[in-house]
Amino acid sequence: MGADATLLASKIRLLLMDVDGVLTDGKLYNVPGPDGAIFETKGFDSQDGIGLQWLARVGIVTGVISGRLSPATAERARQCKMKYVYQGHTEKIPIVNEILADGQFDPSEVAYIGDDLTDLVVMRRVGLAVATGNARPEVKAIAHYVTGAAGGHGAVREVVELLLKAQDRWPEILKHYEVSE
Repeated sequence: MGADATLLASKIRLLLMDVDGVLTDGKLYNVPGPDGAIFETKGFDSQDGIGLQWLARVGIVTGVISGRLSPATAERARQCKMKYVYQGHTEKIPIVNEILADGQFDPSEVAYIGDDLTDLVVMRRVGLAVATGNARPEVKAIAHYVTGAAGGHGAVREVVELLLKAQDRWPEILKHYEVSE
């Protein structure tokens, strides 16, 4: 991790992210329900989830902006204590502007994790732009930080730890779990 990414991460008060390819590996599963109707679901990484809960504990706000509508995403956001949950929006800038106004955030205080072209416009406007390890090359090219992990496989947890360490909050997480440094 570069010094620039650490410096940028030290100022973050809000972490926003895409869902498919970031919180998930991008795969969508169409499963028949008891009534025979097909519904869509997806898988989430448990370590990403606990990391997002840690951010809520230390006062860093989180949220998702997704182009897809998914009950699984809404439930995961609830479990992870996310404040902002926007689905069905491929045009993300109006949503980001709404969130900035609502939370009175400066763009420099926002981190965004993305993986695809629809994320580029947001990544160009935030303080810390993060690409997942499985992101498109165009996304990685403009990111301040590229995770070693792919989306759905710990990429979000990696960013959570980056933020907590840059803000000197990681020791309190370790202490909570009786881990000595």
